[in-house]
Amino acid sequence: QVQLVESGGELVQGGGSLRLSCVASGRTFSRYAMGWFRQAPGKEREFVATIMWSGSTRYADSVKGRFTISRDNAKNTLYLQMNSLKPEDTAVYYCAARVVTYYSTSVNEYNYWGQGTQVTVSS
Repeated sequence: QVQLVESGGELVQGGGSLRLSCVASGRTFSRYAMGWFRQAPGKEREFVATIMWSGSTRYADSVKGRFTISRDNAKNTLYLQMNSLKPEDTAVYYCAARVVTYYSTSVNEYNYWGQGTQVTVSS
């Protein structure tokens, strides 16, 4: 079993930055592909970014060039650095783990989820 706990979400002005963190339990964190997803009110959960055990990454077009996903396997921690935030980035952000090494952009291919952290960007 893997437990994921996100933190770092808050209210921020448009154009600002935030860094989200996700701490994972378990000794096999380094073998998992990890991802960040988000869900705005009334919308489906959507892919934001994903990272393989090796550090290879992939991003949604809407965040490419503004967000950076990274991981510290020694600390069992996943990060999402978000710059140049826009009001449309407002959502609950979820950390997810996939018990294989290769990443995925699909919500349905992740095995474990955190409880989410709220990010609100004002205009």
